[in-house]
This record gives sequence, structure tokens and C-alpha cells, in this order.
Amino acid sequence: MRALVAGVGNVFLSDDGFGSEVARRLLAAGDLPDGVDVVDVGIRGMHLAYQVLDGYEVLVVVDTAHGDGPPGSLYLLEHDLAATSGDAAFDPHGMEPDAVLELVGALARGVGTHGLDRVLVLGCEPAHLGEGMGLTPAVTAAVDEAVAAVHRVVGRLTERHPFTPVGDTP
Repeated sequence: MRALVAGVGNVFLSDDGFGSEVARRLLAAGDLPDGVDVVDVGIRGMHLAYQVLDGYEVLVVVDTAHGDGPPGSLYLLEHDLAATSGDAAFDPHGMEPDAVLELVGALARGVGTHGLDRVLVLGCEPAHLGEGMGLTPAVTAAVDEAVAAVHRVVGRLTERHPFTPVGDTP
């Protein structure tokens, strides 16, 4: 199984840099299994769309996500690939994760390759998404747990243990 872990976010918008920080720590540790790659995508959604076409079966997106928990809460969600039409418009300046997944479907069909089998999102509830450098204390405290959660998720995937993220703790 080939998996790509992608840290997504804008480091100039405070907690939006969460995904990039998690990716940075995963890259520094370098201890994920063979076949699992990590990339800090930042705000370069187009690059992520093209990188996914390199034969990955699973994409794990690490980003901020709004839920019902307090800042720093982690959520593990699964994107419904069946709901993805693949009809995304090309917009290199506004490539949100949903648009990237739409584009991946369109590109995979266009070049005749296999698309993703599964997309998981490890999200963190932000405290502040306004201009500013650095994560808030609540989100900073969640980074180590998010790194551990990526290891657990990747472990389940590489060992081919089925799991359903809904209601699952990361």
C-alpha cells in the first residue's frame, strides 16, 4: 500500500498552519513505514493534486477542521470519494482540499490512471485563523497527539486492519 500524508494550511494564518507543523515533525522524525510519504503542501493544492497521481492508494490530509469540540480537538474523518464528481475547475490560487480531490478524479480519468481508494482527514479544531504567525497554545498542544494519530492510522492501513474513522478516535 502506498500512502501520502499531506500537511495542508497557511502558516501566515495562525492555526491554519497546523497541517504544515504536523508534516514538518513527521518529516523530521522519518520513522513512517516504507510506502508512506509525507509532504508539507501548505497552500499548494495544485501540487498535491499532481503528486497524488504518482500511484498513491490512500491520502491522509492533515488540516484544520471545524467540529463541535474545543480548540485543539482532533477529528478523524473519511472523505466520501463516491460523492466526488471530478469536475473541478482549474484554479491554482483557490485549491481547497475538496477542490483538490475533485481535480484528482478529473486528472486520473484524463491520464488513464487509477485514482485514490481512500481519503482520510485528520483535522484539528482551530482557535484562531486570522493573520498571525504561530499556532495558538491549544493547537500547539495538539500537534504531538496528531503526529501519534498519523502513526496509528498509517499502522492500521499498512497492516490492512479495517477501520471506520466515524466515531473513531485518531
